[in-house]
Amino acid sequence: MHSLTRLLSALGVAALLAASPASAADIRVMISAGFHGVYSELAPAFERVSGHHLITTRGPSMGDSPESIPSRLVRGEAADVVILDGGAADELGKRGLVQASTKTELARSLIGMVVQAGAARPDIGSVEALKRTLKAAKSIAYSDSGSGTYLSTKLFAQLGIADDIAGKSRKIRGPPSGEPVAAVVAREAEIGFQQVAELIHVPGITFVGALPAEVQPVFSFAGVLTQTVQQPEAASALLRFLASSEAVPVISEGGLMPIAGR
Repeated sequence: MHSLTRLLSALGVAALLAASPASAADIRVMISAGFHGVYSELAPAFERVSGHHLITTRGPSMGDSPESIPSRLVRGEAADVVILDGGAADELGKRGLVQASTKTELARSLIGMVVQAGAARPDIGSVEALKRTLKAAKSIAYSDSGSGTYLSTKLFAQLGIADDIAGKSRKIRGPPSGEPVAAVVAREAEIGFQQVAELIHVPGITFVGALPAEVQPVFSFAGVLTQTVQQPEAASALLRFLASSEAVPVISEGGLMPIAGR
C-alpha cells in the first residue's frame, strides 16, 4: 500500500480533527531542503484530513543568502511554522524569531556522499579512507546549508586537509533558486556531500554511503512555531501530524531516521 494511503488509513479523519481547530486555516510554512521530500509526501494527507491549506516557502536552514529561512524571518516574511535543521531552530530561538518551547523533533539525518552514475565508488568506510578520497578527488561539491557548514568549517580542518582541497571544493546554493548537490555531481563534480535525504532521489548519481560514524554529526530536523504565528492551533496540528508514529514509514522511505520511541 502506498505510504500516503497507509497514513490516511492509520490516522483517520476523526483522530486528527479532534486535536485541530474546527475551522480551516491557511498555514504558512517555511522549510529547508532536507525534510522537504517527506513533507511533500505528507502534506496532501494533512490537508485532506484537516481541511487546512499549506502555503509553503523553501529556503536553506542557515546562512545569510536572501532565500535562507533566517533572512526571510528577519525581514518580516510571514510564517506560522518553520521546519529546518534542529540546530538552526535553536539559533532562531536564541534570536527571538521562533518560540523555542514549541520545538518538535521530526527526524534525524546523516551526511552522505555521491558520485556520477557509473563511476567507481571511492572508499569512505573509515576516516583515513575518507581523507584519501577527498585528497584524490578532482572536484568536491557540498551544500550551503547545515551539512556543508559542518564540512567546510569543521570536518575538513579536523582531517587536516582544508588547505589541500580549498581550490577544488565549492559550496552549492540549494533550492529554490539553486539545485541539490547531487545534480551538480550528475553534471560535473566528481564527488558531492549532502544530507542523505537530499541525495538519494536525484537521477544520474550513485549513492556511495554515509560518512564514517566517527565524523558523522547526526543532524535532526525539527518544526517550531514562529513568534509571529497567526494560526497557532493549526500549525501545532501540522507538527503533531508530522511527528506522529504513523508518519514513520514515509520518513524512512525518504532517507531519514525516525525519532526513537515512535
